[in-house]
Amino acid sequence: MKLAIVATLAASAAAFAPSKVAQTSTALNAFESELGAQPPLGFFDPLGLLDDADQERFDRLRYVEIKHGRISQLAFLGQVVTRAGIHLPGSINYAGDSFDSYPNGVAALIGPDSIPTAGLVQLVAFIGLLEIGFMKDVPGTGNEFVGDFRNGALDFGWDTFDEETKLSKRAIELNNGRAAMMGILGLMVHEQLGGSVPIVGEL
Repeated sequence: MKLAIVATLAASAAAFAPSKVAQTSTALNAFESELGAQPPLGFFDPLGLLDDADQERFDRLRYVEIKHGRISQLAFLGQVVTRAGIHLPGSINYAGDSFDSYPNGVAALIGPDSIPTAGLVQLVAFIGLLEIGFMKDVPGTGNEFVGDFRNGALDFGWDTFDEETKLSKRAIELNNGRAAMMGILGLMVHEQLGGSVPIVGEL
């Protein structure tokens, strides 16, 4: 009994002892000043994906993050627009079914009233074509950063900005993409739970 009391006191005292400061690896320090490590979280890598990573690994993860962020922004906007009752005009197939005759969100892909399999195959094929042919970083075309898909063809005034403005716009895109990834995930979860979400409406 006395031994148990002593062990308990020792354990509780250890909880207030100063902890050792962990040594951060050189690789981790190299990425703490990268674009995207910004307030309020600063450098945030809870899964340790960048532990002992090199620049090539970081660039690959940033490329994936930017692409997923862009897709999520389109997906979130698509949810808001279609749930507001705005759909493409005309028919989605030769049978004369209109675009608004199919449900919104995940229900358009799976469920009793979902888009037919042939339609899903066309969607996947189109996305694959974009992925393989266009949405990629082509070396030697003057791209300035990872995820810059201009590939010497598109500009939209980007080259007229100074470096500070470019960094600011890239940081805004990263933040918006991160928010959209969480947003579309939240919408998909709420759609399964049911109910109503502000701005988006009934799920």
